[in-house]
Amino acid sequence: MSEIELYQQKIAECEQEIGRGIIGQREIIRQVMLALLSGGNVLLEGMPGLGKTMLVRTVSQVFRLSFKRIQFTPDLMPSDVTGTNIMVKEEGKSSFRFERGPVFANLVLVDEINRATPKTQSALLEAMQEHTVTVGNESHRLEEPFLVLATQNPIEQEGTYPLPEAQLDRFMFKVLVNFPGKEELRGIVELTEGQEQPQIRCVMTGEELLQVRRLIARMPLADAVMDYLLELVMATHAENPYIREGASPRAAQAMIRAARARAFMEGRMNVSFEDVQSVAYPVLRHRILLSFDAVSEGIKEDAVIRQIIESKEKNLYA
Repeated sequence: MSEIELYQQKIAECEQEIGRGIIGQREIIRQVMLALLSGGNVLLEGMPGLGKTMLVRTVSQVFRLSFKRIQFTPDLMPSDVTGTNIMVKEEGKSSFRFERGPVFANLVLVDEINRATPKTQSALLEAMQEHTVTVGNESHRLEEPFLVLATQNPIEQEGTYPLPEAQLDRFMFKVLVNFPGKEELRGIVELTEGQEQPQIRCVMTGEELLQVRRLIARMPLADAVMDYLLELVMATHAENPYIREGASPRAAQAMIRAARARAFMEGRMNVSFEDVQSVAYPVLRHRILLSFDAVSEGIKEDAVIRQIIESKEKNLYA
């Protein structure tokens, strides 16, 4: 068995092991796995109590990664996230020592990110993009792999601070966590209310995950697939009555990385058109701004993305 096949098998085991601790939500698990393999941050949008925190904690156990949870509130300060310099007295003299904040972990769950003020929200920007934290004149490198998973409630907006477009763009995926069906709900109740909780085992380490990322980054991308991917992004800037602003260049970068990761999880080392179409929804849904017509007619981002994919698919097989 080659190194690639071995890691593909291990990734499949990871996905299966996460599924033991999270009932249903198979598509959510897959998208979080894709982000983990791509090195991208995730915005999880869904009602409270749908297992978002449990999902992230389970992922940290399966990959043996350090995990921290930060509850965002209006009174939270940037230093509560990044850390701060504290004065230490030793042998009659004083010096400053950097005390690390909770952002110094492999997996950081930011709960209800839109409840903190913009000043505190922006404290995450450098960590999400550069994987560093700067306090004063000193920069501190975050340990790899590093991933931010943030949650927000789509309904309750009172007392919240909506994320600006520039900050939303830092998230690779926006994942919609929907309410489970009846049978899935039954499984959740039986799992959580049972006397014994499933023991989640470690399948991969952080070092192995970084090696998989390097393998995925070297995956070839055919010119036809690249052109198709770029056309989808460019289509968000074409004249469309339902789009006010299109996706940024980061969307194309994220789509390439995510499509490669999906191909790897499907047991291939080449990216297909289907891979691009599958990842287009979580990559684009938070990067396009809907027009007034779309909002007034109740049209959601996914419907607009589906329309773009279908129009390009006709040209693809014409």
